[in-house]
Amino acid sequence: MINITLPDGSVRQYEKGTTSLDIAKSISEGLARKVIAASVDGQTWDITRPIQKDAAVKLLTWTDKDGKNTFWHSSAHLMAEAVESLFPGVKFWVGPPVENGFYYDMDLGDRKITEEDLAQLEKKMNELAKKNNAYIRKEVPKAEAVKYFTDKGDEYKLDLLQNLNDGEITFYTQGDFTDLCRGPHIPSTGLIKAIKLTNIAGAYWKGDEKNKMLTRIYGVTFPSQKELDEYLQMLEEAKKRDHRKLGKELSIYTMDDDVGQGLIMWMPNGTVIIEELEKLAKETESEAGYKRVVTPHIAKESMYLTSGHLPYYADSMYPPMELDGEKYYLKSMNCPHHHKIYAAEPKSYRDLPYRIAEYGTVYRYEQSGELFGLMRVRCLHMNDAHIYCTKAQFADEFRAVNDMYQKYFKIFGIDKYVMRLSLHSPDKLGKKYVNEPELWKETEEMVRQVLIESKIPYVEVQDEAAFYGPKIDVQIFSVIGREFTLATNQVDFSQGRSFKLEYTTPDNQTEIPLIIHRAPLGTHERFIGFLLEHYAGKFPLWLSPVQVKVLPISDKFLDYAKSVAQKLKKADIRAEVDDRQEKIGKKIRDTELLKVPYMLVVGEKEMNEESVSVRRQGKGDLGSKTVAEFLKEAVAEIEERRE
Repeated sequence: MINITLPDGSVRQYEKGTTSLDIAKSISEGLARKVIAASVDGQTWDITRPIQKDAAVKLLTWTDKDGKNTFWHSSAHLMAEAVESLFPGVKFWVGPPVENGFYYDMDLGDRKITEEDLAQLEKKMNELAKKNNAYIRKEVPKAEAVKYFTDKGDEYKLDLLQNLNDGEITFYTQGDFTDLCRGPHIPSTGLIKAIKLTNIAGAYWKGDEKNKMLTRIYGVTFPSQKELDEYLQMLEEAKKRDHRKLGKELSIYTMDDDVGQGLIMWMPNGTVIIEELEKLAKETESEAGYKRVVTPHIAKESMYLTSGHLPYYADSMYPPMELDGEKYYLKSMNCPHHHKIYAAEPKSYRDLPYRIAEYGTVYRYEQSGELFGLMRVRCLHMNDAHIYCTKAQFADEFRAVNDMYQKYFKIFGIDKYVMRLSLHSPDKLGKKYVNEPELWKETEEMVRQVLIESKIPYVEVQDEAAFYGPKIDVQIFSVIGREFTLATNQVDFSQGRSFKLEYTTPDNQTEIPLIIHRAPLGTHERFIGFLLEHYAGKFPLWLSPVQVKVLPISDKFLDYAKSVAQKLKKADIRAEVDDRQEKIGKKIRDTELLKVPYMLVVGEKEMNEESVSVRRQGKGDLGSKTVAEFLKEAVAEIEERRE
């Protein structure tokens, strides 16, 4: 018998060789119908794969991220089967799941896939799915695998086999299609009920422009037609909310080839949003006992060697500049500079926790193919801070950071979020992670306990920690359900020693502080990109670049309109006058398109009564108010940062 530990901590005994599907059936038949994959000791497996030893098992359904990935990877194989049946002789490279669906790269020879072909492929995939063919896993000796793909003349799979050894090679077969694949897969094709092939693109083999251009077909599948229809509707809404489209329409930011890829220039409207976010952060952090600092944009190589960033992150840093025989790097993270500030003056236990914050500018060399609007850039403005504390203070400090996140969630109307507790991988100690197994175990458990006690929703993921300690990545969801990685909250048990950071204890001994790295608002770039899509460009009043537009019905009332705007500006309300010689209907329509929260229409009646006719974005006419009444209400809405 073997012991199977379930996520709730319970332990059940099963015969050796039992499968995850057997385990699901032993719990309930309903669960067994929903399970599509399983996590076995942290690795995703087929639910029909025998388990030979004691293991921790989590049963995965469509609602689990790893369940979706398994579903979509299996769908990539189904698409490959359809392609092979319609276009014999095709050769395949790789077909992974992606954030929303899957793709497969393939060599079609001289054949070009068209949009019409996609419709035929969808039809074929549906036919094959209905056959309900099982995905069958087979372990294959390397010699046999090499012969199989040599006979097929498939240089792409032979290339993949070069780096694999006996015991590492598996084939998966469904229907008439066999592929080299490590899996896992769903039980059968019949689970795939709704299919949409979304895009055709080109992709260089291995991502190298010197290699052959392959055809990449993207698709997405669902367990029901209803879910696919909802997804396609969400895609249409997402197109309207695309931050790149809105960023241009609302004059938020711009980029220019003469400046460089991934380097954002914030226009006046975008700069207003940045300043409002900084104001919010500064107020919040001041209340929480942080002190502000400012650090340089460059530093000597020696500091990044001390921190350990160069060995681990050199590929993401800009090349060094040489001056006076020294190498200088553009700053790619703020923490080493902050450690130097901590070390500048002696510290005792009375000085801890020591909290310092900075909206620091950092530079990271993202690959050009990974750059994406505001979401992946090369210059980032980060809401960064570091907390230096004792081990006894850690839980309260870490909890306070998480509380700060939740305060921000409320302000921005973020209702759905999850914390990803990113852990290390024991087999990568000394390579990807600092080689301190006991400290890893201790700090990971400390973070886990804070999350449990705070009743914060979280998931655990292996092999995604920072090199110096475990971290929480904050995943938030926009109003249309799109997922964003907002920020991080990291524990560091390594750099305190690297930088010889100390504090004096009550008994006059020296200790090394624990360090918490945190950035609740992430970067301006990513967060404003999220907000553009979350609000569809219709920012709340406090955050809107232009808060009020005063619209005179004709030039006769222009001076009154300007006097109203002047009163608003004196109350620190961002107001503009539309002085164009246009009809009032066009002025209103144009202001609606610019998504300005309030419009104040003024004519003869308003001028004589010292009032304004108020219109609200998305709500229309709110009636007439005196300027004083409107001012009082608007100032209160701004000060309270109402959503």
